[in-house]
Amino acid sequence: MKKLLVAIVVACATIPVNAQSLFETVYKHATEIVNDPKSTQEQIDIHQFEVTALNYMQRQVQKRALKKDGYFYDCQAVNMKSFVDDFIYYLTKARGVSAAKRMEVINCYREASLNNPLFSDLDKERTHCFVNDTKTYTPFSLDTDWEKAYDQATAKIKTIIK
Repeated sequence: MKKLLVAIVVACATIPVNAQSLFETVYKHATEIVNDPKSTQEQIDIHQFEVTALNYMQRQVQKRALKKDGYFYDCQAVNMKSFVDDFIYYLTKARGVSAAKRMEVINCYREASLNNPLFSDLDKERTHCFVNDTKTYTPFSLDTDWEKAYDQATAKIKTIIK
């Protein structure tokens, strides 16, 4: 997935694009996987979270009449994608170590998501719908500042998985 993300960034850097191109690319890729009949249920669930999180962010910006530029959307989308991809990578790596290490990885990323709200939305039933779902592959809050959450998780994961 990291190679895909790098390819997306390189492709977008070499052609003229509109302000939300990275956001749109991440959104389109996630939507395609959700709608692809060849996708596994795990892939669908992970990418459905991404679609839901990006839709939530757009709705909140519109609902609050915030002025956000393309950089904001691109930064949030790319950091969310990196956050989710790294989470899956470290979770897979931790499975080979122990169940306790796996839970540490889950808690590291869940806490990073919960500790870094973007809108401070009071509707926790909506924003925590993935956090509270024990069957989800992505137990994260929709109300997340993905840049800050990614930075927090990246710093902490190095102490968990060496």
